[in-house]
Amino acid sequence: MTLSPTLSIGELSSRTGLSVSAIRFYEARGLVSALRSAGNQRRFVRSDIRRLSFALIAQRLGLTLIEIQTELASLPHGRAPTRDDWHAISVRLRGALESKIRMLERTSELLDGCIGCGCLSLDRCALYNPNDRAARAGAGPRFLLGDRASDFEND
Repeated sequence: MTLSPTLSIGELSSRTGLSVSAIRFYEARGLVSALRSAGNQRRFVRSDIRRLSFALIAQRLGLTLIEIQTELASLPHGRAPTRDDWHAISVRLRGALESKIRMLERTSELLDGCIGCGCLSLDRCALYNPNDRAARAGAGPRFLLGDRASDFEND
């Protein structure tokens, strides 16, 4: 049995587990590019299986669409990426993933206590964040973003 060099959108959907509408979405954003048959049907190269599989996993890891687009732009079009191609992506993503892991660990540690939002609504906020000192570091959940109550003790 000889494999066709291209896949229909339905075949690509079946191979990747993505819906046809998701593939069209990714195509519209340039993550994959369809060829057109004589009957104007979308045809995708087999290497698009890997590109879309990467997009699916990257989304589950929390990468933004722009981050996914950037990484896929570094891959060759029309051929399967090599081990070196994937290695280059993994090196670039490793730091971002480790940063997300650290944030998840901080969130887990602080989940039952104050998260440094400056709300002053918990009884313990007077201990963790008296006079809303964390707000001086900027907006948002300061302690989850990496600040610690001890950073503000001398204020």
